[in-house]
Order: sequence, then structure tokens, then C-alpha cells
Amino acid sequence: MKADLAQAIKRCSKPERVCMAVCYDEENSRSNIITLGWKMWTSLRPRMIAFSMVPTRHSHHLLMKEKQCVLAWPGEDMVKGVMLCGTASGRSVDKFKETGWTPLPARIVNTSLIEECVVNLECKLEHTLVTGDHTLFVASVVEGHVTDDKRRVLFTIKDEAHFKHVGSQKGYNFGAFS
Repeated sequence: MKADLAQAIKRCSKPERVCMAVCYDEENSRSNIITLGWKMWTSLRPRMIAFSMVPTRHSHHLLMKEKQCVLAWPGEDMVKGVMLCGTASGRSVDKFKETGWTPLPARIVNTSLIEECVVNLECKLEHTLVTGDHTLFVASVVEGHVTDDKRRVLFTIKDEAHFKHVGSQKGYNFGAFS
């Protein structure tokens, strides 16, 4: 075993389920989508989840203002839109329009579900913590929605043999369970 922090982090961070946050943008009268890099469950009772975001992102401002969002897990067929939502700014781009995805009304929070996603969770912000160059958001999960179809959830992958490669863009590799 050798000391190599960069390689250790790289090897333990993939595969990872891709997740997006949807926040309401009152100024533009629309919901905005951002692709997230890091998220995790933190509690079952009550159901809570944490995710992080860079403070310079438009969605960070929206989430701090609205204190609620939808977390959405895309299917294996949504790679192109996932990349757009992670690289274009919602300040100037209507990401629902650009991706062709369908916004659906959430039941509890004031933003949209993404109809094409496999899972949508409605969340209310409980805590924030600045962790270096990201803010960690901790949210309670107040409602969940799941599709009836059998599409698999999208992952970012490295070279895992048990995953089917479904696309690559801008240095990211995407896959789904084989």
C-alpha cells in the first residue's frame, strides 16, 4: 500500500448515482435544474438527505431563498440533459425547455418534478454547513414519486465491469447496472 490521496479519492468515489436538484426561480417564473455531484442519506427517521453545491451556482442562491427543492434521479437515457443541467446556468437558460423534459407540479414543495426521471423526492431544507468550497444542504424528505417504467437509474462510473456504459461527455462516463 502506498500513500496517494488523489488516487484514493478517485477510486472510492465511483460509481455514484447521478442526482439533480430542482429549485424554483421566482424572478424567471420557472423551475431550474442543476446536476449534483455529492449526495447521501443521513437519517431514516426522520427521512433526511444531504447534498452539496458550490455557492457561486444560481441554484445555490435559489435554494437558500426558497428553502425547498426536488431531488430527481435520472434514467440511463438522460445523459445529454444531465450534462446540460450541470454545465449551463439557469440564470439565462430554461433547462426544461432545452432538455425537452416535462415539469410536473410537486405535491408539497413549490417547484417542479421531472416527469422523465425515475425518482423524484420533495425536500425541505433543514440545515446548511459551509465545507470549504461547497455548502452542504441537509433536507427532510417530505414526499416521493417513482416512475412505473423499468428504466435504471444513471450512475457516473469509472471502469466498473458490472455496469453497462451508456455515454460519455466532458470527461464523465455514465452507466447503468448491466
